[in-house]
Amino acid sequence: MPRPAHDNLERMEDSSIVYILFLIFCGAAFLATLAMTVRQSLIIAYIGLGLLIGPWGIQLITDISLIQNISGVGIVFLLFLLGLNLHPQELIRLAGEATVVTGVSSLALLVLGFGYSLMFGYTTTEALIVGAALMFSSTIIGLKLIPTTVLHHQHTGEIIISVLLLQDIIAIFLLVLIESSVAGEAGWWTVLKPVLAFPLLVVAAYLLEKNLLARLIARFDRIQEYIFLLALGWCLGMAEAAEQLGLSYEIGAFVAGVSLARSPIALFIAESLKPLRDFFLIIFFVALGAGFNLGVLPQIWLAALGLSLIAIAVKPLLYQTLMRLARETPERSTEVAMRLGQMSEFSLLIAVLAAQLAIIRAEVSYLIQIATLVSFVFSSYYVVARYPTPIALNDKLRRD
Repeated sequence: MPRPAHDNLERMEDSSIVYILFLIFCGAAFLATLAMTVRQSLIIAYIGLGLLIGPWGIQLITDISLIQNISGVGIVFLLFLLGLNLHPQELIRLAGEATVVTGVSSLALLVLGFGYSLMFGYTTTEALIVGAALMFSSTIIGLKLIPTTVLHHQHTGEIIISVLLLQDIIAIFLLVLIESSVAGEAGWWTVLKPVLAFPLLVVAAYLLEKNLLARLIARFDRIQEYIFLLALGWCLGMAEAAEQLGLSYEIGAFVAGVSLARSPIALFIAESLKPLRDFFLIIFFVALGAGFNLGVLPQIWLAALGLSLIAIAVKPLLYQTLMRLARETPERSTEVAMRLGQMSEFSLLIAVLAAQLAIIRAEVSYLIQIATLVSFVFSSYYVVARYPTPIALNDKLRRD
C-alpha cells in the first residue's frame, strides 16, 4: 500500500534533520582535524563551519532556526554541569567580591561602549544598546573552557562562574526591560519580577532537593539508568520553572546543578552528562557561525573592529584591575580577566531583539553581532593556547 501523505511529510522532515546533523558533525569532524593539525581552537572550527554551510556561505543550510533551537539545550546542560561542581557555601562566600566586580565592570563598560558609539554618529538609544551589549562576557566561552575537574575546585573557577551568573541575571533583567518598554507594559512589577523570581527559584530548588530528590537518590542510587533519567528530569524541570518565572532556562539549570552539588553522586551525574553536553554545544557554535551575515561587513568593519578591540583588550584590563583591587593574586587576576575577555551570547540576543523591535537600525545590530563573533574567535584562541582547557592542543594544558 502507498504511504499516506502525512507519513511522507514526516519522512521528509526526519531526513532534513538527519541531513543537517550529517552536515554539522561530518563537517565539524573534518574542520576539527584541520584545526588541530595547524594548532587552532576547535571552537573556531565549529564557528567557521557555520559560516561556510549557512545562509551567508554556500547555503547548504538555509533555515538555521531549527539548529538554533536545538543548540540551546547544550547551554542548559553546560550550566547544569557547572552547578554540580559548585558547593552552595562557596557561592555565598564569593557573593560580595563577585557583586562588586560585576557591578563596577558593567557600569564602566556601558559608559565606554556608549561613548565609543557616539563617535560613529549613532543615536543615544543605539549607543546605549551597544554599551549594554559590551557589558557581558560569554557564559558559553567562559565556562566551556574551564576544566570541570580542576578549576571548579579552585578559586579561579569559582570567581568566573560567580561573575558570569550575576551577569546573566543582569542580562535577563535588561532583555525584559527592552521588550516591555516597546510593548508599553513597563512597570514596577515587570521590572521587579525577575529579581524576585530568582530567590524564589533557589528556595524551591533547595526544598525539593532536600525533601524529595535526595531521598530518591538514596533509595535507587544503584540503578545508574534511573539516576541518569532523574538528573535529566531535574535539570530540565528546573529550567522550565525558571522560564515560567521570567528568568531563563540557563539560570534554572544552574540552580538545579548547585542544589545537587552536595550529593555524593554529583560527580557521577556530571561525568554521565558530558557527552550529551558536547553534542549540543557543537551545534551551538555551528549555529552561531551560520547566523552571521558577513555581507554587511564593508559598511561597518571599522566600528566593529574597534568594538572588538575593546572587548578583547580593554575589558580584560578592567577585570584585571578590579580583581587586583579585590586582593586577588596577579596570576589569578590575569587569568580571570583573559577568560572573561569577550562579548556574550546575550550581546547577540540584545542586538537581535532591539532590531526586531525597531529600537536600533539593522546596521547597529550587525555591528554588535560581528564584534561578538570576532571577540569569540580571538578570546577562545588565546585562552586555549595559554591556559588549561578541556580542548587545549598542548598536552600539558589539557584538563577536562
